[in-house]
This record gives sequence, structure tokens and C-alpha cells, in this order.
Amino acid sequence: MSGQLQGKIAVVTAAGQGIGRAIAEAFAAEGATVHASDLDLGKLDGLDASKARLDVTDTDAVNAYAAAVGGIDILANVAGFVHHGTVLDCEESDWDFSFDLNVKSMHRMIRAFLPEMLTRAAANGTSGSIVNMSSGASSLKSAPNRYVYGATKAAVIGLTKSVAQDFIRQNIRCNAICPGTIESPSWHERVDELGKSVGGADKALQMFVDRQPIGRVGRVEEVAALAVYLASDSAAFTTGTAIPIDGGWTL
Repeated sequence: MSGQLQGKIAVVTAAGQGIGRAIAEAFAAEGATVHASDLDLGKLDGLDASKARLDVTDTDAVNAYAAAVGGIDILANVAGFVHHGTVLDCEESDWDFSFDLNVKSMHRMIRAFLPEMLTRAAANGTSGSIVNMSSGASSLKSAPNRYVYGATKAAVIGLTKSVAQDFIRQNIRCNAICPGTIESPSWHERVDELGKSVGGADKALQMFVDRQPIGRVGRVEEVAALAVYLASDSAAFTTGTAIPIDGGWTL
């Protein structure tokens, strides 16, 4: 590793597994001091990070966590949930939970951490970076049975652009990563669930692979590498973007 994040302080949500853990590990490997949180504290074992249990749907808990952590340079909002189904499968409770976890949690985290990020960026003469996890299934592309999920991830792109616009002259950058299908524990759960209706997990896995123009699903380390770039000073001229990393799925 090249130490791209040396001296920087980062917060990563949903860092216990999958993309969130890969980002926390990559940030630490690049020299950042990492504050890793997850709803399941046990999943954070083994990370080179300060660890905390955090429910990002709890405003008071988020505010208390931000106060305890203090000033940071990097905020990676990764927590999210994939609801499966069409509008006819989406109860109001599904809608509310999906938007609370996938969108409002980012609002909570940004609102809680941004004041000290602004102070730190001004004091150091550097840019702070907010990295939000969106999806290819968003305003970029539709996907079957991703009704409320796609709506939430489109909202994340809108949120990202708004924050980028409002703080562009105050050395705060805000970008969204839009993954396609990425191999992770939650993805394997979706493969197993789909397998029940299509004739087995192997067939379900092949269905996911077949929809990827590049011929494979992505790896969490590939998403983490993009997050490192967006968090680093190398991306100092990059803000307000929604960057696909999807093997050509949104082409």
C-alpha cells in the first residue's frame, strides 16, 4: 500500500462485513485512523480500527457517536438494506424502513459529522471527503424486484449531489459509489433465497453472473479501492459524482 490516507481520520458504517469491512480494511492499510461501526459489534473483530456498536437509524446514538469520535476527514456511509419485490410487495413499513436505513441514516451521519469536518478541513487546508454507497440500481438503471431499493439509492445520489453543491467552496467533497453485483455475505443470502424458486443456488448464482456484461460479479476489494481514491487527496477535484463500478451493467 502507498499510504494515500496517511494522517487522515475516517469513519466507516456497516464495517462488519462485505463492502463496509473491505473499505475499513483498505482505509487502515492506507494509513488512516479508522473508526468502524456496525449494528453487530462482534462482526468488527479483527479490524485495525476503533470499534463501536452503532444503530444508524437512531439519531441520538449517531449524535453521541459523532461527539465521541470528534473531528474526521473521511466519512463512508455504507449501511443499507436490499428489499426484494415490486410496488405490490412493498408495504408502508417496508418503504419506511428502507428509506430510514438507506437514506435517512446518511442524513443523520452527515449532519452529525459535517460541522467538525468543516472545522478540520479549514484548519488543515485540506478537503474532507464523504463517500456514500448508492447502487447501479438507482437513477442509473432499473432492476427487477428492486422497487423501493432502487428508489432509495436514487435518493442517495440526489443527497450526494446536494451536499457536494452546498459545501464545494468549503473543502468538503461528496461522492457516491454505485456498485453492480458484488460478492458479499448479503449477496450470497440473496443467491440462496433466489435459488429456492429457480432450482438451486448454483442456477441462481449463474443468473447473477449472466447479467454482468463483464462475465463475473465484482469483489468487495474493488469497491474499496474506489473508496480509497475518493477519500484521498488524489480525488481533490472530484465531487458530486455517482460512479458505477458494475462490470458494465449500466452501459
